[in-house]
Amino acid sequence: MIRVLIVDDSMLICSSLSKYVSGYNDTTVVSGTASNGVKALEWLEENYADLCITDIRMPAMDGLELIEQINRLYPWMKCMIVSSYDDFQYAQRSIKLFALDYILKPIDPRAFYESLSSATDRIIQERNYEAAQLILRKLPMNRLWMERWIEHIQTLRSDMMPLLIVETLELLEGWVAGNYYLLNVLSNLWLQTVIEEMAKDKLRLELDEGKDLGLGENLLFLHATRSYFRLCAVRRLEEGANSLMSVMRGIRDNQSSKVVDMMKQYIRGHYGEKINLQDLADFVSHNKTYMCTLFKQETDMTVWQFIVVERMNHSRDFLLNSQLKVYEIANRVGYEDVDYFTKLFKKHFGLNPLDYKKRMES
Repeated sequence: MIRVLIVDDSMLICSSLSKYVSGYNDTTVVSGTASNGVKALEWLEENYADLCITDIRMPAMDGLELIEQINRLYPWMKCMIVSSYDDFQYAQRSIKLFALDYILKPIDPRAFYESLSSATDRIIQERNYEAAQLILRKLPMNRLWMERWIEHIQTLRSDMMPLLIVETLELLEGWVAGNYYLLNVLSNLWLQTVIEEMAKDKLRLELDEGKDLGLGENLLFLHATRSYFRLCAVRRLEEGANSLMSVMRGIRDNQSSKVVDMMKQYIRGHYGEKINLQDLADFVSHNKTYMCTLFKQETDMTVWQFIVVERMNHSRDFLLNSQLKVYEIANRVGYEDVDYFTKLFKKHFGLNPLDYKKRMES
């Protein structure tokens, strides 16, 4: 997700540009707007953006000075200019400030979309390159971590993966050295490297590019940037690990897989309730004993183990994304006994809820 800050002293232009950005595709979102360079810098003190689209002539601080300040204070950001002034000196200075494009008003939507596409591609390519360089430099000294991933996947040690994922996240965070926006693409490259390593065992799997948590329409506050991108990365690593293990188990019987998928769908929709196995059997139109045996064969987990995994994943999200108390989270995911919930959480993640939260936020 590319988050865009729009800066123009005309509310009409800001509104038009916001519509263009929002309507481009699902990879861009307007995070904020400002009427001049000073207000834009004030906004950036509290919020996060990847791309700034700015006018040139504005009161208080013009767009060129704003770009100069952004280059100094927020080096991960890129800038584009949208201006009414067809002035060679402006264009020349914008090039020296590394602006990605200089678009003239009135705005031609087609030209704007081409420029926006080029800008987002540039941002993505540069981040992919940065992440790839980190992998090339750091991985040879950290082969043990990759070997642990391969071993856990090959032996289907799903019970060991949650803690390994947290530890891998801490490893990758050390690599990015504060550039948290790299965590998601770096976690994706980590998974791709696992796949390449396991290709020797004839494992074939394609992963999508891995998006963030679907919070693109919300403002991303600067103080929450680290937590946000850490959670994006841990979710990405979890999705990849689950997919890899699924491939290792292999696809068995099509019909059986559909039944198990229906069971999973039911559990995911009722994880916060008391789940009755007979109700679940009625839902999939199968005998209860057969249903449980089938689920175990397909997933290498009992139904109750899967329910616990779903509840633990949701409780982890509540823990990291809300101010709910531990006992409130326990109630949300179907446990009245907070001590029992805490015991299950520690067994699943290797740490009790409060220690897990401290480690994720440390």
